[in-house]
Amino acid sequence: MANKTSPAQFIAQTRAEVAKVIWPTRREVLLTTIMVFIMAALTATFFSLIDMAIRFGLRLIVGGV
Repeated sequence: MANKTSPAQFIAQTRAEVAKVIWPTRREVLLTTIMVFIMAALTATFFSLIDMAIRFGLRLIVGGV
């Protein structure tokens, strides 16, 4: 059976764990955000090109306009 933790102990333990967190700097957050937008744009471009290639191939096979 697990030991029960009182609410006060829980809060103290939570504060101790939060104090261990190394928070990112403003510059790190900015660079990471920019990288996410770049990767999202590259992914969207890649899947758009794949979609156009599949659509073109299907039109050749099916003979659509």
